Amino acid sequence: MASKEVRPARVVVGIDGSDNSRAALEWAAAEAVRRDAVLRIVHALGMPLIVSAHGGAARFEPTPEIHGQATGVLGEAEAHVRKLHPTVETDALTAMEEAPLALLRQSHPHDLIVVGTRGMGTFKSLFVGSVSVRVAAHAPCPVVVVPSHKGKPVSTSMDRIVVGVDGSRNAHRALGLAVDLAAESDAELVVVHSWEVPYPYDPVAMTAAGYQPQEDLFERQSEELVAELLAEVIDERREDLNVEISVVRTQDSPVSAILKASEGADAIVVGSRGRGTVRGLLLGSVSQGVLHRSTIPVVVLPRHADEDE
Repeated sequence: MASKEVRPARVVVGIDGSDNSRAALEWAAAEAVRRDAVLRIVHALGMPLIVSAHGGAARFEPTPEIHGQATGVLGEAEAHVRKLHPTVETDALTAMEEAPLALLRQSHPHDLIVVGTRGMGTFKSLFVGSVSVRVAAHAPCPVVVVPSHKGKPVSTSMDRIVVGVDGSRNAHRALGLAVDLAAESDAELVVVHSWEVPYPYDPVAMTAAGYQPQEDLFERQSEELVAELLAEVIDERREDLNVEISVVRTQDSPVSAILKASEGADAIVVGSRGRGTVRGLLLGSVSQGVLHRSTIPVVVLPRHADEDE
């Protein structure tokens, strides 16, 4: 039986002509340079779907005016990429589907999807739009959500990467992705672990009575957890792996700890548990919190995105 052909990995970016998608395009182009990968630029029209009792489902064809506008958006995007990075190979695609479905259909497990924080969906008042959330929750590969600052990304570099971890399988996967990204870019990796201590009783009185302070206990457990997690992830990778790693352990909420550690960084990596049926809950509270508050690109590893690697 003939083996299935595997195409080279590529960077897939969704655009709609907005400033937010322009920022995503610039970040995606820089990442395509780092990976020496093809940059696929996708513009989704979201044409209405009509279901017939006899002919099945079909989408309206775009009018010549809509088709011309799409061609113009893609042409401007390719020209902008050539101006920034003349050596990047690009291909452009107009998709009839809604943006999330179009991006998911164009992506394979070894790809990278890049989207803006908003501007491609109906609910443009949301900081992280419906497209970003849906794609990040269901993609077969990592998804980068790029905030826009006056139409540009805050950074297109990957010199300092921050990843938040706990003791879960989800954190193990996210750390593995962060290590790989840091190795590819020769970047510094900052591993963040935080905890919040409940105080049902007076901590001063408990300490005076001879109880061990909870901060000391959590500090020691945090040190052991992070060391074990790092050892497992690094052992799974090649022997010549050389990544500069620092650890931040702090008593704080996970979202606040990650955001504080990301000051001056270029990207944040988070994992997505992908549980629940409500759209807003698909990414988990930490992923959602980081996405809504981060001013730098956030790399989301959806649930099951790396299971076949």
